[in-house]
Amino acid sequence: MARSSSVRTYGNWRKPVSPGIGRLGMLGTMILLIGLVVTSLAMMISLVAGLVVAVTLGVVLLPLLVQDRHGRTALQAATARIAWWRGKSKGWHLYRSGPLGIAAHGSFRLPGLLAPSRLITAQDSYGRPFGMVVMPQAGHYTAVLECGADGAALVDQDQIDTWVAHWGQWLAALAFEPGLVAASVTIETAPDLGHRLQREITANLYPDAPEMARQALREIIATYPAGSAQVSTRIAVTYSAAPRPGAKKRTLEEMAREIGTRLPGLSSGLAMTGAGTARPMTAPQIAASVRVAYDPESQATISTAAGDEPSWNDAGPSAAQEAWDHYRHDSGYSITWGMSEAPRGEVLSNVLNGLVAPHRDIARKRVTLLYRPHDPGTAARLVERDRKDARFRITGANAAARDAVAVAAADQSAREEAKGAGIVRFGMLVTATVHSSEELKTAAAAMDTLAPPARVQLRRVYGAQAAAFAAALPLGVVLPSHLQVPSIVRESL
Repeated sequence: MARSSSVRTYGNWRKPVSPGIGRLGMLGTMILLIGLVVTSLAMMISLVAGLVVAVTLGVVLLPLLVQDRHGRTALQAATARIAWWRGKSKGWHLYRSGPLGIAAHGSFRLPGLLAPSRLITAQDSYGRPFGMVVMPQAGHYTAVLECGADGAALVDQDQIDTWVAHWGQWLAALAFEPGLVAASVTIETAPDLGHRLQREITANLYPDAPEMARQALREIIATYPAGSAQVSTRIAVTYSAAPRPGAKKRTLEEMAREIGTRLPGLSSGLAMTGAGTARPMTAPQIAASVRVAYDPESQATISTAAGDEPSWNDAGPSAAQEAWDHYRHDSGYSITWGMSEAPRGEVLSNVLNGLVAPHRDIARKRVTLLYRPHDPGTAARLVERDRKDARFRITGANAAARDAVAVAAADQSAREEAKGAGIVRFGMLVTATVHSSEELKTAAAAMDTLAPPARVQLRRVYGAQAAAFAAALPLGVVLPSHLQVPSIVRESL
């Protein structure tokens, strides 16, 4: 962080890159070196053999060298397209549930990555019930905190800076949480139907109130919700059943007791971050929020039927169909974008205000920040490795100015980590939901105007809209844990 004219700015985030020659990562560099050795040996046999090996080497390396503006290589784009064609040919992009669907017992189970999930009820150490989402395929257990954030309107800048500082401390403390693998913050904006206001006024209306007061309250109920938006903030914390790699996995009862013990500390730590009062969401509340996400038209029914929320087996859509660039689910059409590049340079604390605020061209908007903290030992190794990688790229006469800035940022990160700062991997998913396919282009155009002021580069998640939609929900879907390609291979590209 730095101060300029008494205005506090933030930055110094770096996208991890694999060390290599030019645009090649470690894997591409190893292929290049091995190919050059094989080419030299082949040329000792014959010139034709050497040329054949050299051409083959060029064909292999070309998909790794060609990149788009988001840093995605041609190999990654081709792999995504082939995987999409393969899944579509097998009908994996279609989902039907209910009495005429494929779900067991005519239920409305969640599709895709959330299909094997379960939702159970547990109690924290304060005696408060909370819902815990179980992902058996990954061994992950997630609890969700609902926050009453008031926003930064009419708040002094010093108070905002204090909130940001405490939020950074809260994120850094996640690295010391045993077994915690990920956390996410979801800010969702949707039309306010006024049902909550109506219930609150009706429940507190005095029977002998004057008629003038009653008339005023009736007018408030009728006019206040018009054009207003409902903003909800939810924080999901995800723990692994194995406290460390190779350790024995804990049982469901042990995880419920472990998470229940840690929730009060996590929720109380959010008090000074501007999140307001944080309370764990119950299982019916989680199921209701997921139901509304997949079927926006059900919001009116669920909000009026307080205490009659759907069960987890009925929280999914009755029909869903994934396309290459969007996702159709019951009464909604959604597009999900992923952040390909964080804001460059230094930014102010309000850089994301426009992105998370309600927009008239988008019926429902969900902005999810994904965090994966490194433990202190891994963080120390990573910052030192980043320093070496950054210095390796700046060697030579053709070093770019961006490489020099990367060296300075890597040095600063190493100094801050040595002083006790935490290292957190973060990403962002943005989902825009509308009511018809004709509105998709309008929503996409609106997102194109919201991303530049936020200084983030967004890329539509082509070929994986259903998985990205599920990951943007506060349910603890950690995407790297569900990929078939090993992480060591992905990080070496």
